[in-house]
Amino acid sequence: MSQLLFHLDSSLPASLQQQLREQIVHAILDGHIPLDEALPSSRKLARELQVARNTVMLAYEQLLDDGYLIAKSRSGYFVNPEILEGRAEKPVRLNDIDAERMPWERLLTVRPSQQETIQKPSDWHRYDYPFLYGQIDPALFPTQHWRECGRDSMSVPAIRSWSVDHLNDDDPLLIEQIHKRLLPRRGVWAKPEEILVTVGTQQALWIAAMLLLKPGRQFGMENPGYVDMYNIARMFTDDIRLLPVDEQGMRPVEELTQCSLVYVTPSHQSPTTVTMPLERRRQLLDMAEIENFLIIEDDYDSETNYLSNPTPALKSLDRHSRVIYVGSLSKTLAPGLRLGYMVAHPTLIREARALRRLMLRHPPTNNQRALALFLDRGYHDALLRQIHQTFENRWHCMSEALKRHLPTFDTPSTFGGSCFWVRGPEGLDCTRLQALARAEGILVECGNLHYFDRPGSEYLRLGFSAIPEERIEPGIERLARLIPEAMRTG
Repeated sequence: MSQLLFHLDSSLPASLQQQLREQIVHAILDGHIPLDEALPSSRKLARELQVARNTVMLAYEQLLDDGYLIAKSRSGYFVNPEILEGRAEKPVRLNDIDAERMPWERLLTVRPSQQETIQKPSDWHRYDYPFLYGQIDPALFPTQHWRECGRDSMSVPAIRSWSVDHLNDDDPLLIEQIHKRLLPRRGVWAKPEEILVTVGTQQALWIAAMLLLKPGRQFGMENPGYVDMYNIARMFTDDIRLLPVDEQGMRPVEELTQCSLVYVTPSHQSPTTVTMPLERRRQLLDMAEIENFLIIEDDYDSETNYLSNPTPALKSLDRHSRVIYVGSLSKTLAPGLRLGYMVAHPTLIREARALRRLMLRHPPTNNQRALALFLDRGYHDALLRQIHQTFENRWHCMSEALKRHLPTFDTPSTFGGSCFWVRGPEGLDCTRLQALARAEGILVECGNLHYFDRPGSEYLRLGFSAIPEERIEPGIERLARLIPEAMRTG
């Protein structure tokens, strides 16, 4: 029995004892160990698995304490039958329906899996030259400080605070830190009742769209723009107005007057990275007041400004509560943290909080507390300084590498962000270039996904947040050698 069930691997991060315990648990719960048959003795199992006998004995004792096993005098260890009580038996169906024949086309009301969206290889860190946007170099993560905050969030008083059912409330310390530390950096002075913690910016965008869009209401969207915002809006309305983008961001065109809700990324436009100047921001706010529409301001990449003082957030200029401000710490701390925030008029936040409760009540409060401590102790401010310097160096390195090795590519005049938006020569097939580059250990992103009315097949987005500075120029040089093969013929 033991030879069939248990296989240990010393190369895995989990200890041999932990592996053995987990495999025995799975075998018990899956019904592979008969109740009337003793498990192998610790001596026998240790010999068969070629491990120390103490490893097996400790695993058995832990399972005994956890109630998975019972010890019978002079007979050994047996499965505790009580551990399996209350488990429903698998029903026997004589005429089971073939799941593949279910009429899913008629049953499903929406098919979001069919939308085009951003795809990134999960093993991106294995590539030599990951020019990906939105990923963070693991070397920049503040491991020691985050561990400290995570440990302190697990203290007895902290656990008593966050482990109870908070219904739809957020961690008050995190709200305080967003209120006093994060938002003032962008010139936004909000009251606590105007702030909602979300599962990343993505949830904030979904909540705003669900509360404010419906069939017949027009939605204004930057083109090129953030594809997932476009996909979210399409879940609620088919009337999407595509708004042109130039070297100063979204243009305040006539189509804006027909919209109920407009999405804009003024700090560093997604994906072109250009910044909307102050004059255009004021013009957009004036139009919103006159034409009675609301604005979602996605303030991503606002901290990465390298040549001048940051332009104040659109929300900081808002005098009539027209702007719904959303932000997160994905680009500075970690994309996987999935904590963001929404700032808006208290009436909208009240409804957003109620809607969030129906979805998931609130983001995990243990993560909220760890993040609150990280902000409160000044660790985020220190991280921003480090990232700012690191990204500025990489930005200059990337800029020089593009000029040197890809002189025929056009790059908008920008002064920040964590990526470059480049247009290749006429006839470049970026999809083919992407495939060729991947075979050479280079990851790049095609830009056509961000255009909603034309191909955009000659555009690339080259991120530098996940690649060390010393690899930037060699990667661009290698990429440049692939350009002739990626050109369309005929």
